[in-house]
Amino acid sequence: MSLFSRDRRTPLTDVDVVLADLDGVVYAGAGAIPHAIDSLKKVEASRRLGYITNNASRTDASVAAHLTELGLTVAPDEVVTSPQAAMRLVSSLIPAGSTILVVGGEGLVDEVHKAGFRVTRSADDAPAAVVQGFAPEVGWKDLAEAAFALKLPEDEGGIPWIATNTDWTIPQSRGVAPGNGTLVSAVHTAIGRLATVAGKPETPIFEEAVARFGAKHPLFIGDRLDTDIAGASRAGIESVLVLTGIDRPKHLLAAAEGSRPTYILGDLRELDEPYPQTQIKGDTVTVRGASVRVDGPDITILSEGDRPIDLVRAGAAAIWRTGRQIFGFRVPERLYADPFHRP
Repeated sequence: MSLFSRDRRTPLTDVDVVLADLDGVVYAGAGAIPHAIDSLKKVEASRRLGYITNNASRTDASVAAHLTELGLTVAPDEVVTSPQAAMRLVSSLIPAGSTILVVGGEGLVDEVHKAGFRVTRSADDAPAAVVQGFAPEVGWKDLAEAAFALKLPEDEGGIPWIATNTDWTIPQSRGVAPGNGTLVSAVHTAIGRLATVAGKPETPIFEEAVARFGAKHPLFIGDRLDTDIAGASRAGIESVLVLTGIDRPKHLLAAAEGSRPTYILGDLRELDEPYPQTQIKGDTVTVRGASVRVDGPDITILSEGDRPIDLVRAGAAAIWRTGRQIFGFRVPERLYADPFHRP
């Protein structure tokens, strides 16, 4: 995957299935992100559209209903959730019909039941595994029960611990809030064990989506480099980073190899716009009217161009192609400018 030598095709050219993250891409909290719904309705009209979410707090049916209320046409089986990936994983580790200690909400409980397992909230019920996912109502008592159940290390006969995901943050309408990663970390701090992760950036959730939709040439849209883009890269799927959620231009410029998107968009309207070529001449990278040059330890902006997104694209390409870390450069603040919408 590379930003270099793209032709004038759009990000959607030759794509048969578009897979979109939800939080930070389609909505933030209950409300839709500007331009997301209209842009995705255009996708619906021309190719298959599915959704992948690490958020374990809601069922696939409730997510589909929410998206439908926002103006999309979505069935429950078009939503692939991290609890579904977790159940695929846990089913390979414990006997069918076992009891699972669930830390999480309705979305996780629903998938545990559909997979044929029993749910408990107490370590005293001798669960065969702990599965942990995000829900706003998760509190200290829930985390404590997980810690009690997991006190024995797995290599000493302890039970498996599966986390639906480890996103550190989650976008909300009022701002950015702690995500499941912070809650998993709290249990880890108490017991010194590491959870096995089922959702992004691990590949099972992407593999489930590709198989479910029969995708030959999928494109994944996300707002986070560490989960969305890294996960798509591991799964061999081309990706879009849209700057409407968590990660900002400064994070993009510092992205490590393996978590760099194929395309960078300011918002989803750009999905069906011709994607500009990245032109390289010596140490200068140009994207349309934006040009950035690497001068030893300095990143120099030669031209900002007419569109802020092109300057971000040029800056990212200029830094990435050097193979050097961003902290080895003096980067002008203007390259970090962030006029893009975020929650």
